[in-house]
Amino acid sequence: MSGAIIFIQQDLKITEVQEEVLVGILSIISLFGSLAGGKTSDAIGRKWTMAFAAIVFQSGALIMALAPNFKVLMIGRFLAGIGIGFGVMIAPVYIAEISPTVARGSFTSFPEIFINLGILLGYVSNYAFSGLSPHINWRVMLGVGTLPSVFIGIALFVIPESPRWLVMKNRIDEARVVLLKTNENANEVEERLAEIQQAAGHVNAEKYEEKAVWRELLNPSPGVRRMLITGCGIQCFQQVTGIDATVYYSPTIFKDAGIKGNTQLLAATVAVGFTKTIFILIAIFLIDKVGRKPLLYVSTIGMTTCLFGLGLTLSLLGNGSVGIKLAILCVCGNVAFFSVGIGPICWVLTSEIFPLRLRAQASALGAVGSRVSSGVVAMSFLSVSRMITVGGTFFVFAAISALSVAFVHKCVPETKGKSLEEIEMMFQNNRPQQGGELELEDVKHLMQTQ
Repeated sequence: MSGAIIFIQQDLKITEVQEEVLVGILSIISLFGSLAGGKTSDAIGRKWTMAFAAIVFQSGALIMALAPNFKVLMIGRFLAGIGIGFGVMIAPVYIAEISPTVARGSFTSFPEIFINLGILLGYVSNYAFSGLSPHINWRVMLGVGTLPSVFIGIALFVIPESPRWLVMKNRIDEARVVLLKTNENANEVEERLAEIQQAAGHVNAEKYEEKAVWRELLNPSPGVRRMLITGCGIQCFQQVTGIDATVYYSPTIFKDAGIKGNTQLLAATVAVGFTKTIFILIAIFLIDKVGRKPLLYVSTIGMTTCLFGLGLTLSLLGNGSVGIKLAILCVCGNVAFFSVGIGPICWVLTSEIFPLRLRAQASALGAVGSRVSSGVVAMSFLSVSRMITVGGTFFVFAAISALSVAFVHKCVPETKGKSLEEIEMMFQNNRPQQGGELELEDVKHLMQTQ
């Protein structure tokens, strides 16, 4: 949408407020999809919830591509938001539940990887189709978004259902078959199956009602409360540090830095997309090797530095060649540090810290926090920038990012190499609040190995 919005303004003559609403409403609406996704995934399964998400999103993308006016464009955006809400909630849960412990972090990073690939392809398509008529080019840019849903539809005929969801439904034999696909050792499979059954609380779908899940989340035990603080907190910090402002409004940022012309603006955004994608691929190799917390330290400290640098650049060096280069460097640095740490790890943590009986709904709550934070940032960025300048806005993001460093140190445990059941016991025993010093030493080791 970041590139398409330039031409939507020209074609449909929308106002700045309408632009903010169009960009930000996706995140706000997606929270309803995330909330519904928890209940839906417990009812029909993780696999078919993903199918529903793909269908709804594809419908929204098609409507946006064919929209004759702003109202119809908003209807398509609404449907796309619902689909995204389902998707961002269920994908990490499904992957965490089906992955072996030793590779769970890397595998659970896949949704963030494909989000980054989608952003990159969006930037590239924006640049590629920018030469078409303003009445046509933005429609093609948005229509391209239907293609990933087609691949998801094909994949659904191959992938299995989550073994943990099958256990919740007392379909033990089916769960055993799925586990055997990821582990050929029958004895280990039986041990894992027993652990999953124990984690499920020996309750089936008839005995454990939806009301009981929400009752436990709204009146949590100390252990569950710690899980909610960690999960929802990291989700919110992922967004309130301004990543969506950087992604959605990168043309506005680069224009403020002094870049002229739509083609040059879109070319600069492609560089951002490439950087974001490259570093998310680096993260997948590091997340299960060095751990979640060291990467989070590197990520949040690096983002704070780049956001502060971008604020200084736009405030003091705008509209000059040096300012343009530094602005591009700071934006690329910000998305790089985001993608190597808090971007993917946020979803990894949320999908692995909650017990099985609460995982879908608790992950939905975390996704809601993420979507609300994203929507607030996206729908207020232009207005706030007009009041305190674009550079001033990034000083605010830098301050929030600095707070995220303290949050990681205090509230986020290391979960590398632990089974989902071991992680649950760690929170119940009040261990997440301990041991920040060790991870800081791990950061030094990480920086030396890169």
